[in-house]
Amino acid sequence: MAGFGVSFLLDAAKRYVIDMDRRSFIAGGVGLVVCRRALAQFGRHTAVVFTQMIEVGGSSLQIDFTQGEIRLTRAAIVERVRAAATAVTTYYGRFPVSRARLLVIPVAGEDGVVQGTTWGDIDGFPAFLRLRVGEETTADELRADWVITHELVHTALADLPDDQHWLEEGIASYVEPIARVQTGQLDPAKMWADVVAGMVNGEPESGDRGLDHTHTWGRTYWGGALFCLNADIAIHTATANRKGLQDALRAIVTAGATINTETPLARVLQIADEATKTDVLSTMYAKWSVMPVRVDLPGLWQRMGIHVANGRAAFDEAAPLAAARAAITMRRG
Repeated sequence: MAGFGVSFLLDAAKRYVIDMDRRSFIAGGVGLVVCRRALAQFGRHTAVVFTQMIEVGGSSLQIDFTQGEIRLTRAAIVERVRAAATAVTTYYGRFPVSRARLLVIPVAGEDGVVQGTTWGDIDGFPAFLRLRVGEETTADELRADWVITHELVHTALADLPDDQHWLEEGIASYVEPIARVQTGQLDPAKMWADVVAGMVNGEPESGDRGLDHTHTWGRTYWGGALFCLNADIAIHTATANRKGLQDALRAIVTAGATINTETPLARVLQIADEATKTDVLSTMYAKWSVMPVRVDLPGLWQRMGIHVANGRAAFDEAAPLAAARAAITMRRG
């Protein structure tokens, strides 16, 4: 969903294609069955011409570059990776895995980070990311990039079965812009405006059978993010703003249920709910996974105190859920 950013509809569709190769999908009635380990072979052993190691959040990230003439310096791309990893570290309280490898593949005739894919447990690395970066990428495009942060967020959740792919993508899509707001990389007024504009794309349409059984791009990304937003608000409400989804997701990382594991979803939800002393996630999953759940979005925005004009949000601090809204993007220790 483009990190709730500019041209979110086009980017959401592109992201569906970007991440499709991570696992199996049923799209347009045709089964697309893919082995993630086999796909990881594509490009992973491409000749590396430059390597940079960085330390972020107590973890080591190995950034490898393949042959290609990117308009920007490699140092600029390394620093963008560092910024993305810092955002993820800020949200989770640590970088989710001890080591990660990022393979940067320049793409001729393109600009921006045109594709990102993440796998777990590859070649001794708990996480392996393949990033295809356009050779014509500008400094402004790199600064505004959401893809690298999105992919790094994927490292923080276990590799789930195909039917729960929406939860992986929903969490990555929901957390990514919040993490960037918490580190000052994104304006909250812009973020919430894009949330308002885009969340409608996650609502169920005719024939929807719940998130476990409806694998469209809208339901996979926006639907997953809509689930996360509602869960976040529900946890804040149930705990008088003492806890939120961030606490639940941090607990998953602390328990080691990260991308290099196949921790069962039931266990993941148990860990998350125990951290908030609620049953919000397990209860919501039981319902949202098997039936279409519509959200009164206009009513939700009003209760959160969000009013959008000219692509930016203004906030009503007297709204019933204003404190929850503010807490969601507040940086924590």
